[in-house]
Amino acid sequence: MNTHADFVTANTMLLQAPLVPEISLYLATEITPIWQASEDWLREKNVEPPFWAFAWPGGQALARHILNHPDIVAGKRVLDFAAGCAIAAIAAARAGAASVEAAEIDPFAVAAIRRNAAANHVTLAAATRDVVGDACRWDFIICGDVCYEAPMTAHILPWLRTMASTAEIWVADPGRAYLPRAELSPIASYIVPTSLELEDRTEREVILYRLTPP
Repeated sequence: MNTHADFVTANTMLLQAPLVPEISLYLATEITPIWQASEDWLREKNVEPPFWAFAWPGGQALARHILNHPDIVAGKRVLDFAAGCAIAAIAAARAGAASVEAAEIDPFAVAAIRRNAAANHVTLAAATRDVVGDACRWDFIICGDVCYEAPMTAHILPWLRTMASTAEIWVADPGRAYLPRAELSPIASYIVPTSLELEDRTEREVILYRLTPP
């Protein structure tokens, strides 16, 4: 029995994110245990904070833009970095990407990604590993809301800078503190409805940026 997949099934419901109703995802809601989970409950279940159980604004904006402009990814090798629920990866697969990989380090996230891909009848690769440091094997790397902590930003940014010499790098950001704005060029913006349980407001403006090549 796949306990990670079982946990995802038991603690989520198949729903649609507000900005991307075309895609169904296994997400937490007010009536699922993980929504109100305490740190003690998560520790007892051996679960990291369940970022994969929510459709964060950055991922929604990326997915919406990709579905609106499928030519951006059509025929390309796409990496959804720190994919979470993989809403952007699923959008890329639906838009005709040649291949899609969803990168995550949490095995529960990977289980959720696989369930979400199956629910949307798309094929993508997902494995529990940190791809930072890998050589570039993609044409397009999409990053939704990845600059929310200083350690995370410091870990990924040097690698993304290197990747930008051979791949297109897009970052979707809803106003996080550690975004390296001086290195980014804005492409588009979206207003994404949010929950007060997750954010400090009922909607966020998400800006899509391109990372400037070195």
